[in-house]
Amino acid sequence: MNDASIRFNDGAAYERMMGAWSRLAGDIFLDWLAPPAGLAWLDVGCGNGAFTELIAQRLQPREVRGIDPSPGQLSFARGRPGTPMAIYHQGDAMALPFADGAFDAAVMALVIFFVPEPARGVGEMARVVAPGGTVAAYAWDMEGGGFPLDPVLRELRAMGFAPSPPPNPDASRIDNLQKLWRDAGLTRIETRRIDVTRHFIDFADFWTASTSGSTVKPAIAAMAPDVVAELRTRVRMHLTEQRDGGVSYDAFANAVKGRVPEKV
Repeated sequence: MNDASIRFNDGAAYERMMGAWSRLAGDIFLDWLAPPAGLAWLDVGCGNGAFTELIAQRLQPREVRGIDPSPGQLSFARGRPGTPMAIYHQGDAMALPFADGAFDAAVMALVIFFVPEPARGVGEMARVVAPGGTVAAYAWDMEGGGFPLDPVLRELRAMGFAPSPPPNPDASRIDNLQKLWRDAGLTRIETRRIDVTRHFIDFADFWTASTSGSTVKPAIAAMAPDVVAELRTRVRMHLTEQRDGGVSYDAFANAVKGRVPEKV
């Protein structure tokens, strides 16, 4: 049984697998936040910069910074043509290298279940955001079946092959997000579900995108060709097929936002 943890170290592979999903959910998330222009933003767990790019392109930020532990992801992010103003840092979500109140808004996009201690990560975001500022996140509902790779992972598990889940898959549940934000002392907390559908040219397009990253690629590489063929057949049953040969899949994430209390 393959017991590799879910990790993302290859920015290009992540872009093929998750970049489009991230933008689909990220657009809805930013519409929901509806922030004013001219803010200083921090993207915690920025990965390859997919969401950082949305901030830069859509929000007219005064400043935008991203932080991530992966050099490979950050290298890809720094090469994005859509984020020339962004400054990227290698670092830990649980020990942000920024001063108290340095930003107007801090976000975690599809990250919170990867943070070893989510409460520390949320507390750090609250610390580096100025009073009255926004702390927000959205994350695939891992336990509820909302993860875009769920059809592949579900069948891998059924066949005895699967990567380990992220450290805290339940952190993305609505009730847990609410508790994390309350415990961090944030106020005006709101939550919502984000539903997205991604369309693919055909099943081969879906398969390439969903198996190109380090989440499942090692497990599939270790399989015999006939086992891979069986897996493909089983996965295909979870997709919606169109008359033109295209396929689509639905995923969903949970989102939360709150404010750092104003000083009395």
